[in-house]
Amino acid sequence: LTPIAIMQPVQIGGVTVTHASLHNQDEINKKDLRIGDTILIQRAGDVIPQVVKVIGGKRTGNEKPFTLPDLCPSCGSVTVRIEGEVAQRCVNMDCPAQLKEHIKHFVSRGAMNIDGIGEKIISRLIDSHLIHDPSDLYRLSKDQLKALDRMGAKSADNVLGAIERSKEAELDKLIYALGIRHVGEHTSKILASHFSNIESLIRADESTLMAIQDIGPEIASSIASFFREQSNLLVINNLFNAGVAHRGKQPVRPSALPLSGKTFVFTGTLRNFSRNEASAIVESKGGKTTSSVSRKTDYVIAGDDPGSKLDKARDLGVAILTEREFSSLLAAFEE
Repeated sequence: LTPIAIMQPVQIGGVTVTHASLHNQDEINKKDLRIGDTILIQRAGDVIPQVVKVIGGKRTGNEKPFTLPDLCPSCGSVTVRIEGEVAQRCVNMDCPAQLKEHIKHFVSRGAMNIDGIGEKIISRLIDSHLIHDPSDLYRLSKDQLKALDRMGAKSADNVLGAIERSKEAELDKLIYALGIRHVGEHTSKILASHFSNIESLIRADESTLMAIQDIGPEIASSIASFFREQSNLLVINNLFNAGVAHRGKQPVRPSALPLSGKTFVFTGTLRNFSRNEASAIVESKGGKTTSSVSRKTDYVIAGDDPGSKLDKARDLGVAILTEREFSSLLAAFEE
């Protein structure tokens, strides 16, 4: 939730200004802003309207303090303030104000990878009231899809096929698809390696989550807040009922994985892997990838036309592998 100051129109630098962002509750409290105040504003960088301060001498005593609502004005869910953040957020997956972006994320390639459902189709599905949360995708029929503008029978079949295939997505893909704040693809893989199914993740408290390497208090708080929201649990239950696979592989202790504790950096262009593919393989074997070289780096993988990272690796004495040597290293750990 981002509070906005609504003001009487005022000319600044030839532009009429009526609104300015107040950012968050901490900013409002810091400047002691109240409803009915007379304020000094400026255009930061001659562009963005900004409240500078309250003109206290103009107060009449009728001004009222402002506090962000405890309930989301769009869906009525309880808003939360995640530890370490200043923003008040709605974490409800089916909040109407956030639905389009939630669906876009859910169907994206890194998440459930439902090909054929792009932004325009998502908008038509929402405008037609066919979907209200991600689980509704699994209830769509061919006739409903064909009724959409510019959606033929073949396209409808393709979409339904992609939806059906997504039911077998790995646990990390489902975790990422839920759109939990601060939980990206890498963190989703970490969580999937520690929990055999999403039910056990839902039951995990913050202390349990923080005991996992690379899961700090901010991420743990965000995960716990997400699963405390009953509407999110309802969506997840609906996904289960629709046949979405939700059980992961038996967790493997990270220390038992062959590249556990090893950090890799890639530089240059690889011929047989995309950068994302190579990183995913390393992470699946317990390793970690970063974008910068340091004394903590174990291997730098140098492809064609490597950059300055290669020079830094040489300076620090970090082991440097060619793509062929990298492939040989991975092959040594294949079952």
